[in-house]
Amino acid sequence: MDIGRRLKDLRILNDLTLEELASRSELTKGFLSQVERNLTSPSISTLEDILEALGTNLSDFFRKEEEEKIVFQTQDFFVDEKEEYTLEWVIPNAQKNEMEPILLTLHPRQESKVMECHSGEEFGYVLKGNVMLVRGNKKYRLKAKETFYLNGKISHYLVNIGNSDAKILWITTPPMF
Repeated sequence: MDIGRRLKDLRILNDLTLEELASRSELTKGFLSQVERNLTSPSISTLEDILEALGTNLSDFFRKEEEEKIVFQTQDFFVDEKEEYTLEWVIPNAQKNEMEPILLTLHPRQESKVMECHSGEEFGYVLKGNVMLVRGNKKYRLKAKETFYLNGKISHYLVNIGNSDAKILWITTPPMF
């Protein structure tokens, strides 16, 4: 374990400068800088003081966390095919996260599900095809390589206005699909 790197990450996570951490832990800024750069090692007692100033303890600091999966391949995707469209969840179990990215394939002249009003935000990137974003009584045309970004205060949906499949990367927060 890289103790210096881990301490620096915790300090930054707590939005503290080296000076602030030095003041809280009653250590010098220079000493803490050397610890973070692994130029010196703190004693257990000193490490406990630093961790207390960072709001944690030895047990939590050295607890081995499960490695978070951050790369997903196509075999990880979950696919839901409907007559009008196909949804591909590109992050498994994204509903537990703060945002949910999906790949939406809209078949010609078909509509996505209606996204009812909500307190979150959405981003869409048209990868392929031509779509119409219908939001309330307004309509917006989008083609490949164009994006939309909106708040969820008004119900909305997409319509494929082309003659071939349209593919959209659609990201919502909170998860909505």
